[in-house]
Amino acid sequence: MEQWDIYDVNKQKTGRLMNRNDWHMKPGDYHLTVLGLVERSDGRYLITKRRLDKEWAPGWWEVPGGGVHAGESSREAVNREVLEETGLDVSRAELYKTFTYRRESPEEQNNYFVDVYRFRMDFTEEDVKVQPEEVSGYEIASLEEIRACADKGEFLHFTSIEEIFRD
Repeated sequence: MEQWDIYDVNKQKTGRLMNRNDWHMKPGDYHLTVLGLVERSDGRYLITKRRLDKEWAPGWWEVPGGGVHAGESSREAVNREVLEETGLDVSRAELYKTFTYRRESPEEQNNYFVDVYRFRMDFTEEDVKVQPEEVSGYEIASLEEIRACADKGEFLHFTSIEEIFRD
């Protein structure tokens, strides 16, 4: 069973663990997730589409990412998640920008931090190898196309991550 570290409100590890997706968190407990936005030199971005059989937000567009495993750093996790979901190795890519946001959902007992990374690297469509268990497809999209998708309500958490697109 995959385990995640539990963090406090200051994003410090508490020394306690939780099972992945075990949404019985106490108030003041958080887990950590990561997102890795990959930008090409032409100013377009790699986005992925969630599989239709996903329990949450099936068929929506998103930035590759996922949960940080217990003992793993945020940067290690984003490198792993982007590689697993897209086949792109961002471990040596230019790290252009990062930021963190916090989300609290007491009714769902699911509180979390999200570390958002923006990488710049050249890649082609042939370099992208999506993980079929997680992703049903991908696009290399402009910010305008991503914003239009968000305006239709088909892009996960766009307003929370919009800052990562700003230079």
